[in-house]
Amino acid sequence: MTSLKVFVIARLLLVIPTILLLVSLVFFIMRVMPGDPVIAIVGMKAPPERVLELRKALGLIDESGNAIPLPIQYLNYLANLFRGDFGRSLIWGKRPVLVEIMEHLPATIELAIAGFLVSIILGVALGTLGGWKGGKTNSAVKIYSAITYALFIPWIGMMFQLLFAVWLKVLPVGGRIDPGLEPPMITGLYLLDSILTGRWDSFVSALRHIILPSLTLGLVISGVFSRVARTSVEEVMRQDFVIAARARGIPEHRLVIHVLRNAFIPIMTMMGLQLALLMTGAILTETTFSWPGMGTFLFERIEYRDYTTVQGTVVFFAIIISLINLVVDILYAYIDPRIRY
Repeated sequence: MTSLKVFVIARLLLVIPTILLLVSLVFFIMRVMPGDPVIAIVGMKAPPERVLELRKALGLIDESGNAIPLPIQYLNYLANLFRGDFGRSLIWGKRPVLVEIMEHLPATIELAIAGFLVSIILGVALGTLGGWKGGKTNSAVKIYSAITYALFIPWIGMMFQLLFAVWLKVLPVGGRIDPGLEPPMITGLYLLDSILTGRWDSFVSALRHIILPSLTLGLVISGVFSRVARTSVEEVMRQDFVIAARARGIPEHRLVIHVLRNAFIPIMTMMGLQLALLMTGAILTETTFSWPGMGTFLFERIEYRDYTTVQGTVVFFAIIISLINLVVDILYAYIDPRIRY
């Protein structure tokens, strides 16, 4: 068995305790937080039978009304997770949490991908330019990285809304698509579904709605990529093979390709980490632009004290982050032959 296969198997095995640790933290933190989630939902004057019903739904008491010990609650919760049961919402029909997550997840995925592309195009391009040119260009990229990294998403989002939606009136102020233009559901990604079904009016509407939130999210994240790309390109530029290539008269456009190939490994690692953050940290962007994704969904359920939905959503995010990090580690080892377990 090659060392790469050993590395992949080892990373796969390490994901299990990582996810288990994250699930355990979420479970116990939700239960040691002050306040009674049942009373927070139904109020102090709720009928006793309603309170008992919710306590049973939360797994706090058994059918006889006796309190279930915390270790038993924990084991029951793990057993349900292994069956793919994230619990049921305590409000609005008590729908399965996983069903509600899957209804809102495509909007977050679409926004995350769009914001990710914006951040890559801006960050990697500017970082490469700064590291390659040096001098004043490098200094300008450094300033750009510092400013964009410090931007507050709601503020920059509202500035874009004010400029492009209120003053120029060229883009919508919020939402995901114009009412009545929703394409037939295939993947849940409006842009892709519009192309697959030939609904070009829906495609244009979805594209106009996603420009501002993706630009806001991508602009903030691009500062991280520009910093990593600039530093990585600078390091590669100082290596002997670059100096030798220039001495042999190799054209700059060919040389930059070799530089980028060698500088891409730390950039790719940051891509995976930032993609995970984009998936889980878009709540500010979604709430600013009324984007109906996971961030807005989680914020709404926190306000309604929907205990099981909040817990299930946080656990789902934890699993997604662990899996994305696993894929990044495997790709990292595959691209860089020096990485071995």
